[in-house]
Amino acid sequence: MTDRPEQADLLIRAAAVHTLTPGEPPRRAVAVTGGRITALAADPDGLDALIGPGTEVVDAPEATVLPAFDDTHTHLILAGHSVHGVPVHRARDLAGFLDLIRERAARTPAGEWIFTTVNWQEVLLAEQRMPTTEELDAVTTDHPVLVRRGGYNMVLNSPALRLAGITEESEQPEGGVIERDARGRLTGRLINRAIEPVERVLPRPGLAERIEGLRAASAAYASTGVGTVRDCMVPVEDLDVLDAARAEGALSVRVRALVSGFATRTPEEVDALLDRMDAWRAAGKDDGQLALWGVKFGIDGGFEAGALEEHYEGQPCYHGRLLWEPDDLVTAVDRVVARGWRVGVHAWGDRGLRVLLDVFEEVLKRRPNLAPGTLVVEHGGLARADQRARAVALGIPVTVQHPLLHDGALTLQRAWGEERTTAVFPLREWLDEGADLSAGSDFPIGPYGAMLSVWGMTTRGTTAGVLGAGHAISREEAIALHTVNAARLTGESGLRGCLRPGALADLTLWPADPLDLPAEELHDLRPLRTIVNGRTVHTA
Repeated sequence: MTDRPEQADLLIRAAAVHTLTPGEPPRRAVAVTGGRITALAADPDGLDALIGPGTEVVDAPEATVLPAFDDTHTHLILAGHSVHGVPVHRARDLAGFLDLIRERAARTPAGEWIFTTVNWQEVLLAEQRMPTTEELDAVTTDHPVLVRRGGYNMVLNSPALRLAGITEESEQPEGGVIERDARGRLTGRLINRAIEPVERVLPRPGLAERIEGLRAASAAYASTGVGTVRDCMVPVEDLDVLDAARAEGALSVRVRALVSGFATRTPEEVDALLDRMDAWRAAGKDDGQLALWGVKFGIDGGFEAGALEEHYEGQPCYHGRLLWEPDDLVTAVDRVVARGWRVGVHAWGDRGLRVLLDVFEEVLKRRPNLAPGTLVVEHGGLARADQRARAVALGIPVTVQHPLLHDGALTLQRAWGEERTTAVFPLREWLDEGADLSAGSDFPIGPYGAMLSVWGMTTRGTTAGVLGAGHAISREEAIALHTVNAARLTGESGLRGCLRPGALADLTLWPADPLDLPAEELHDLRPLRTIVNGRTVHTA
């Protein structure tokens, strides 16, 4: 008597199952049992022997299966915070923007903070500028108002500025900007490290609210085909929030967390941060759902402060800002890797990337036996040929984010000009030169979404039109950046990224084959299902 094969929990029959295993043709059926892929077949009925009374059978003869996508550089924590914010990303002009805040103020008790969503760009408003303190005060002075764009830009009304201790006499902080108008008055805008006094006085939402925010945000990622997020700015105290969300079953995606090192400036502060991370590791809290990846630093600013070799457009004395002295960053990175953690460092401008590669080269000289993938460039937005060659020679992976360019193109053109903006994210060159790339969104600066990103990397479409068509890559390459390459970045190549027996059952089911679909249909393509660890976390 032969043993009956183990009954599958889930069996999908589809037009194509792209395994992404090199040299393997598409399959037609895939079986999942206990959170793992157990079998693949070339015939759609080839796995029917695995069907039992408890098997969910999905017949999708027109659909395509791919691995679930990773977003290798995003900000789930910020997305969770933003769930309850005033939805200013829906506004098309400042009047509508301010009206949304006014509506929230009308139903918010006096004295309570009002926050906005963070995924918007002022250049997409009709006026193409931020609101000012004066305009926010005209909406309400009964509430502190925080308008936030992305992670490093804020505009505050007068009550919020007072609570943060920012006055007309405040000096410019190192690595930050307190913006003033032509007459020297505060505009209310704070950039980069100037936001730190605000962060210290913000009210902390309760744990239940935080968990619900993460539940909604992670479900939204999953709805676009993302199964794993690499959150690149997790405050160390928020590890407990993520842990609680995991315990509540609130996370629809896997999370690989980079603890923020942005507030650390001295070796002692870096050590204190690492002590808290080591305690997490010693407690055995990492698992397949939630794990610490390492530490995140930043060498320069973003759109308005990325460090450039040549001056900013129309600003002959301004080259952006470096946020660290190189020797100090070498010390910080060295301390992190000495404790067995990985490091990702934000570098946006070409000068920022050059200095960061100097830092990484020095760390590698001190520690020549570092495991590959320990040091990672986050963004590498403006990367010259010589810098790309250095990164490849040093074996440094790079995470890239076309959605960041998509939404930020107009802002970058103002700051950097047409030529440099067009040169951002030269993916074709990176890949041809042998770079280890993986892809993400940098939400909330860029929108997240599996096929939105693939569309962008293959068409170079942006809010400013098609920029740098010669930098585009193929769909197969773009998908690999979110799957095969992404799993390599997180050290999980044996578990995720390809569909093979024994791999984790992280799958996406698409209504059409993304490899064949017309480009104009790829932009808005959403999955019929997203499956993580064998569990359906999204259905259309």
